[in-house]
Amino acid sequence: MSFDPAQPAQGDGLRLLAVHAHPDDESSKGAASMARYAAEGVQVMVATCTGGERGDILNAEAATDPQAHRDLAGIRRREMAQAAAELGIQQRWLGFADSGLPEGEPLPPLPFGSFATLPLERAAAPLVKLVREFRPHVVISYDENGGYPHPDHIMAHKVAVEAYHAAGDPERYPEAGTAWEPLKLYYDRAFNPERFRALHYALEEAGLQSPYAARLAAWLEADAEGHQPPMPNHRTTTQIDCGDFFRHRDRALLSHRTQVEPAGFFFAVSEEMQRTVWPWEDFSLIHARVETSVPETDFFAGIR
Repeated sequence: MSFDPAQPAQGDGLRLLAVHAHPDDESSKGAASMARYAAEGVQVMVATCTGGERGDILNAEAATDPQAHRDLAGIRRREMAQAAAELGIQQRWLGFADSGLPEGEPLPPLPFGSFATLPLERAAAPLVKLVREFRPHVVISYDENGGYPHPDHIMAHKVAVEAYHAAGDPERYPEAGTAWEPLKLYYDRAFNPERFRALHYALEEAGLQSPYAARLAAWLEADAEGHQPPMPNHRTTTQIDCGDFFRHRDRALLSHRTQVEPAGFFFAVSEEMQRTVWPWEDFSLIHARVETSVPETDFFAGIR
């Protein structure tokens, strides 16, 4: 699917850009909202910073496929294309090398030249160029902790914020095309404690086992000891009603066969229960260049 920002389309010619670190992140964070807006005619683009080639194979069934071990990067590109088609969105690769998730004590250095090791302006330049080409009104990315502290997620946050603020300044990144200033910046709250808590209690009330108990206990322990929870405390300002698109989100997730276990965490709660208990996806409005008021139910509030 191609885009032409000079030609207004359905959805009032509105455009939404989501910045993600790896293929599969787009399907686990804000996917149903993207599918909803795409169905309404909004042009939705995902910018994928890396190829995910240093990721693990997290689905035991996929791990039996020799090709998954020989060419994980190639498989993940095909998985990404399938997920994008399921969500009805456009997608661009920014072309950086996956940094991997370091483990051990002390942590080993990240691979030379990988995404998270690059100077900010070098890492942000392709995204600034994409912003100026696609001309989004709204940009969505992760919070300062990356949603969780993977080095590529943290760098994706940094480049998204850099591109949001720099793309409208013609004196910055002059080689990246004609300036375009996005109007709103959001952080995704896929790991929203309130949502996990609501789903946890709904499962318990239904007599079902909850996979969220350990996560909620860790948050409660951090609060009791006066520690900062494992993410910056940006409150939810914006809830997108997208329960009708949960099935597209789930199919997109399953498209990432090497990364998503079909019987795993993401599918512990039925679509019907989610639509009843928490039919939204949650976001924090971080910056706006238009007048709007929170709480919101639309990314384009103040823009339409």
